[in-house]
Amino acid sequence: MSRRIALAIVIALAAPACLPGLANAAVSVSGVNGATISISQNTISKDSLIQVTGKSFDETVGIYLAYCVIPKKGQAPTPCGGGVNKSGTGEASYWISSNPPPYGIGLAIAFKPGGRFSQSVAVTRKLGKFDCKKVKCAITVRSDHLHEGDRTHDIFLPITFK
Repeated sequence: MSRRIALAIVIALAAPACLPGLANAAVSVSGVNGATISISQNTISKDSLIQVTGKSFDETVGIYLAYCVIPKKGQAPTPCGGGVNKSGTGEASYWISSNPPPYGIGLAIAFKPGGRFSQSVAVTRKLGKFDCKKVKCAITVRSDHLHEGDRTHDIFLPITFK
C-alpha cells in the first residue's frame, strides 16, 4: 500500500474520533486499486440500513459487498451478515459483477458506468456470536469467488456502535 493511501485511511478513520463534531460526517475509504466506498456516517446507535456507494471499481472483477467482522491481515472478511447471498435478495450482502458466469446472470448486480454502485447494507450490532461493540466490524468489499484469494480489492470501512 502506498504511503499516501495509508495516510488517507488513517486520517479518514481518526478524524471522527479526534473531532466529535465530525463523528457523523460522511466517511470514505479507498483501496489500493483506487476504488472507493462511502457511507453517510460510521457511528450508529442501533441496527440500521446504511447506503453504501462505490466508485472507480475495476468492472472486469466482480466483488462482494457485505457487513462483516474485520479479518486478520491477508484473510477474507468473515463472518458476514447474511452469509452468502444465493438468492440475490436481502440487504446483508451483494454480488456486484458486470460479467458474471452464466449461473450468475440475474443474481449479480452489474456495475454502473465508471465502476460505480449504490446499495443499502444491513448493519447490526451482532454478527452471529460476535458483538460489534466488542470486535471490529465494517462495511467490506472483496473480490468475488471467481478471484478467490485476490486481496488487492479488499476495502474495510469500520462501523462503530455507540
